[in-house]
Amino acid sequence: MSLKIAVGGKGGVGKTTVTALLARCLAADKNNKVIAIDADPVANLAAGLGIPEDQPITPISQLTELIAERTGAKPGTMGGFFTLNPKVDDIPDRFSRERDGVRLLVMGTVQSGGSGCICPESTILKALMNHLVLFRNDIVIMDMEAGVEHLGRATSASVDALVIVVNPGARSRAAAEKIRKLGRDIGIKNIIVLGNRVKSDEDRELIRSTLSDFPILGFLPEHEEIVAADRDARRAFENIQEAPRELFDIVGQLTDMKKN
Repeated sequence: MSLKIAVGGKGGVGKTTVTALLARCLAADKNNKVIAIDADPVANLAAGLGIPEDQPITPISQLTELIAERTGAKPGTMGGFFTLNPKVDDIPDRFSRERDGVRLLVMGTVQSGGSGCICPESTILKALMNHLVLFRNDIVIMDMEAGVEHLGRATSASVDALVIVVNPGARSRAAAEKIRKLGRDIGIKNIIVLGNRVKSDEDRELIRSTLSDFPILGFLPEHEEIVAADRDARRAFENIQEAPRELFDIVGQLTDMKKN
């Protein structure tokens, strides 16, 4: 299956935990090839996937020798002449870590020139994201800073959904609206909400009423195992089959959405 999902949400809503659980659940089907992309500047998706800290992953944006080789320009520079369509198809296999069927790539950030700079690092990152979304016949799930970092108009039409993770509360609307606007600005059509850390029917109704004009993908309950895993610096649900049934229902909706 080829499925491309971007996951966004404001800090503290559990976006990275949700991304990791979705990726692991998708990979539980051995027929699926799953690539998880950590595109959040605060990169901690590895922990959620259970990749040990003693196996550090160098962010793609920090591979200075590779970037110079592929673009013809030294990282950290701006302007001048360099290749705008560098070779990137070997990067996912060479610079990722894999556990339980999920292959993780850490994108990293561009340290100079601002988010819109034309520089060797940003060129590599955008080319790699284009390759992953447009040309890989895999499931790609992306943990994004605000839902759209590293994505551009060239790839947005092929993103099957932008999932905005929210918690119960009145502040959810402002964050969701901001992320939806960013997604719409680059042409993502399917923008949906996933409620996380839901404790009651009242929480569900609050999310529905606060975000009444958003499609709701589903709700994930507050779970002591997730809290304990975060406290103990380990991944939640070592046996992913023991995760809440709601998680598998949400994954089923995502895959059905692609089929339809």
